[in-house]
Amino acid sequence: MENFELQKIRNIGIVAHIDAGKTTTSERILFFTGVTHKLGEVHNGQAVMDFMKQEQERGITITSAAITTNWKEHQINLIDTPGHIDFTLEVERSLRVLDGIIMVFCAVGGVEPQSETVWHQADNYKVPRIAFINKMDRAGADFFQTINMMNEMLGANAVAFQLPIGSEVDFSGIIDLITMKAYNYRELDMLEIAIPSNLLAEAQQLRGQLIEKLADFDENLMEKFVNGTEISESDIRNAARYAVLNLCVTPVFCGSSFKNRGVRLLLDAVVDYLPSPIDRGIITGCDTNHPEIVIARKPHVSEPLTALAFKITNDAYVGQQTFTRIYSGELLSGSYVFNSTKQKRERVGRILRIHADERKEVASLKAGDIGALIGMKITTTGDTLCNEKDSILLENIHYPETVLDMKIEPITTKERDRLGTALSRLALEDPSFKVRFDDETEETIISGMGELHLEIIVDRLKTEHKLDVIVGEPAVAFRETITREAELSYRYKKQTGGKGQFAQIFFRLEPNPGMGIEFVDHVKGGNIPREFIPAVEKGFREVVERGLIAGYPIVDIKFVLIDGSYHPVDSSEMAFRMCTILGMKEIISKTAPQLLEPIMKIEINTPDEYMGDAIGDINRRRGKIENMRRYRKGSQKLNGTVPLMEMFGYASTLRTLSSGRAAFSMEFLQYAALPKNIEEKIIEESRKKKAERN
Repeated sequence: MENFELQKIRNIGIVAHIDAGKTTTSERILFFTGVTHKLGEVHNGQAVMDFMKQEQERGITITSAAITTNWKEHQINLIDTPGHIDFTLEVERSLRVLDGIIMVFCAVGGVEPQSETVWHQADNYKVPRIAFINKMDRAGADFFQTINMMNEMLGANAVAFQLPIGSEVDFSGIIDLITMKAYNYRELDMLEIAIPSNLLAEAQQLRGQLIEKLADFDENLMEKFVNGTEISESDIRNAARYAVLNLCVTPVFCGSSFKNRGVRLLLDAVVDYLPSPIDRGIITGCDTNHPEIVIARKPHVSEPLTALAFKITNDAYVGQQTFTRIYSGELLSGSYVFNSTKQKRERVGRILRIHADERKEVASLKAGDIGALIGMKITTTGDTLCNEKDSILLENIHYPETVLDMKIEPITTKERDRLGTALSRLALEDPSFKVRFDDETEETIISGMGELHLEIIVDRLKTEHKLDVIVGEPAVAFRETITREAELSYRYKKQTGGKGQFAQIFFRLEPNPGMGIEFVDHVKGGNIPREFIPAVEKGFREVVERGLIAGYPIVDIKFVLIDGSYHPVDSSEMAFRMCTILGMKEIISKTAPQLLEPIMKIEINTPDEYMGDAIGDINRRRGKIENMRRYRKGSQKLNGTVPLMEMFGYASTLRTLSSGRAAFSMEFLQYAALPKNIEEKIIEESRKKKAERN
């Protein structure tokens, strides 16, 4: 497998909504490519790709499992990603390094909420994709309805490349519209059969539509189509490959992974239509010393090393594993690399190829490869690895905002240090998980993407780190911001005999909507010595982290340091840090501070008879239903927004309202201002708690 040409490498991911059958599809791919010799099932905890205890117990994917296999002389690096919205970062960072994806849809559910989220993430990274409509054997399966949903809801320009033979319990095989061959399935056997006479006319019509669609993107095919000359299979495949690589169409395939139907034809499609690293072309980054200069690297071994660390995991046997995508050059085991994000060198201990939870040591990774590095000390998710003399910095990975907080503490004070170490490791693995220590309350606060996310973290502390912990109830992760610009000159002076403390700063706070936290140094003429400027920034960032009006982190704020003064004897870093902290407390009332709450996108699938009750309940929760559409016969999909703080216990309420027949999913949308009466109540509660502590 080490000698595969770049053209024969496929770095692909399998992504979809939860329960669409991603992991089952991955398991069948492993089986039919010879990696495994028995079929692992999600429902009995035997799936190879779901190797974490929490995944096996819940029957869901939590982390992105990476595996190397091959099919028809092509190397396939496969990543199976989670479908639950709480683990959306796993999908985000996988899409960042993948060349192509298989988008799995349930033939019954069609386009689900997380399908839309992942589709738009793939759009952001311009990742070519093919679609696999799974579960064609299930009651309610509808191949063409799912294609229509893809076109209406995703703008997918989806085109059927196959026609199912039958549906639901009658689903028995597949017609390939390019080869015009039909296949039937018996257990693990795929048998070529004649196209059923009752489907021949439909298959010919769909093939004509397929050719007509592809002709829009291929002059050779258009010429043959218009002139009525013979069109070969290779003509269609070449046109289809071009259209897929340029995001013009989405080929649609079908099957039932659980029944072993359609997976081998799907693998053929991966080889035929999804891109190699060469097809994806150059990778661009900036010069670390001159950020305005753009550097381009070709996917070739002869180019300087360019790699991106996209995931960190901790393993009981080999320690920390840093999953890395090599874009150009070659990375050798035992060599030194330059981390351009951290501006430091570090040594690569060993290099592993991963088979889920098994590992094979290799001497190197080359352009186009994905593997795990052992022994990396400073590299974290999103860091660029390169040669020091040919330094390049790639775009980092976007991390979503956390929306839920939870207090956590060990059973005994002796285990406090162990808990801190364990939480740090988990935060290193998962950048969407945050940990902070509240100095005022002396409590450790963990933050995550949802209740399931934090539940998994606590479970991992108990099982992997053998720590018994006490956790509080999940709480909404509010944020603070400012809405008005203000300036202040603040002097900090303290004299207690002997050397005193002196610092003075003149600064401005500005709202910084959508731009995050920013510190700007405009001091001229040395009025504040350069060595004290970092202390001012440190004080500012300390205040930002713990907030000023209710103890929540401040977002979207710019601090502009304009001027100041110092004392040659009494000034120190401590003095300037304290001056900044106290100055921020003084100025905050002038900036019209505001509390923000997380607003969630919500989708509810409900039978028609419960629609009114569901809408009324969302309205009572300060939510808003923005649109509704027919889900399937007798059911509606309701889409809208709702504040997270109103949604605790909603699952049981919805079950009661709908006699257990409605379902919902939520994902974070944005932070928005709280209504004044609720904001005042939260601030008052915060002040009372602070007073009680004091």
